[in-house]
Amino acid sequence: MTPLSRLHDITPAIAPGFAVWPGDEAPSQQWLCRIDAGATVNLSSLRSTVHLGAHADAPLHYRADGRAMDECPLDAFLGPARVVRVAPEQLGPQRRIPAEALAPHLDAMPPRVLVATGTYAPGTPYSDDFASFSPEAIDLLAARGAVLVGIDTPSVDPLNDAALLSHGRLAAHGLMNLEGLVLEGVPVGDYELIALPLRLVGFDASPVRAVLRELSAP
Repeated sequence: MTPLSRLHDITPAIAPGFAVWPGDEAPSQQWLCRIDAGATVNLSSLRSTVHLGAHADAPLHYRADGRAMDECPLDAFLGPARVVRVAPEQLGPQRRIPAEALAPHLDAMPPRVLVATGTYAPGTPYSDDFASFSPEAIDLLAARGAVLVGIDTPSVDPLNDAALLSHGRLAAHGLMNLEGLVLEGVPVGDYELIALPLRLVGFDASPVRAVLRELSAP
């Protein structure tokens, strides 16, 4: 990394009370010892859902026989990526992103695509009025060679989709995904994505520290 490389932090700030998916466990911090109480160090623990802020789903999240987080390929979360933006008026039924809204942005597509919708503000009081992918959009991205898709909302499916149709298409194509990204203010274009999940054995997801690094000029 050269001093001129610019990083875009696309991870929301996490603090106790951060809004999470209904039924998930919001993060809380417990201090085990404090310097101001006579301890030699400050030491705290974190209790939370693993679907926290910017996070990766493992196939185990939506398939009983799916791979756990520690079994997922790391290379999907590191490498060339494209940020595209979809306007609210382009969304289809249930505010799903239709394939035709993405198609114009996929020429010479890198294998990772992050979609900015501007329909959710991470960490604020939870709202289910957010954009998600249509199954056809996942199919299109897979057909164009994607290995990972990401979105700036809590899920690739709407809250009320018990069938998890878009998660199902991820499973069908072997795609990894990132949810809960912060893409506001990030210009559309190509970057290097760095969003490595923790090696959580047997877990269904992992928080990530997701960043985009601007590519050097040719």
